[in-house]
Amino acid sequence: MVGYFAMSGRFSRSWALIKYSTAVLKKDSELLIFPLFSSIAAIFIFASFVPLFIEPPEAEQDTYYLAVLGGLYLAEYFVIIFFNSALVGAAMIRMQGGNPGIGDGLRIAWSRFWQILGYAMIAATVGLLLRAIGQRLGFIGRIFAGLSGIAWTVTTFLVVPVLVSRDIGPVDAIRESAVLLKKTWGENLISSAGLGLIFYLIYLLLFGLVMFTAYTAFGAGNTELATGIAIVGVLVAILVGLFQAALQGIISAALYRYATDGQSSAGISTESLNHAFAPKNGV
Repeated sequence: MVGYFAMSGRFSRSWALIKYSTAVLKKDSELLIFPLFSSIAAIFIFASFVPLFIEPPEAEQDTYYLAVLGGLYLAEYFVIIFFNSALVGAAMIRMQGGNPGIGDGLRIAWSRFWQILGYAMIAATVGLLLRAIGQRLGFIGRIFAGLSGIAWTVTTFLVVPVLVSRDIGPVDAIRESAVLLKKTWGENLISSAGLGLIFYLIYLLLFGLVMFTAYTAFGAGNTELATGIAIVGVLVAILVGLFQAALQGIISAALYRYATDGQSSAGISTESLNHAFAPKNGV
């Protein structure tokens, strides 16, 4: 029974953080531009690398594939981290009482260009290693790679806010992120899982609604309507994805700011953030 209430409380805190972050996003809806830019850039980069995989040189194909894959990983990680840094930087301006614009976020991210590049190189290397382990060691390797990937994601959760806020290198930023999480987040990592669960249910509901309505329209012989419903469903899913990405960035900024100086953003309850950063033994 105690475990049930503990789990319920952690999910409710996750929902509270989502509401608070939504309030910040309402004040600065242009923050959605950053995950949109990130997605467009990531798609463009992937498309530009496709020809390199289709026609590899005859000699030393393994080395060639590894080099191209490494370049792809590095480029993708860089654009994702860059625009996430812009998002977090703009969100922090709002949390300090300012009124950020798109240019403010991009300026902050650009000022951390080399730190972001260094962190992207580290993240790309970790990604390649985990991919190699998963491929070479079979089922056990995939399990190990999956668990290691989760651990890496948890450890580096606050790296971007650290890079944005402090003039330190990527290695030190990773260390500080790990220290902050170990010190203040503890078992409340379940709150992050709550965010993922909420959006999973949203996607599931959206998928079911689109499938039902499109199938009904198709069954009635209205192919054009069925196609239109499917297109609208895809567009809505993209918007939901952008919203989720923006919320995750804002939440990381709010949690980092509170974890380091005990302050909360405008409209965000200090008490709720305190719960989200309760010690390990807290409920």
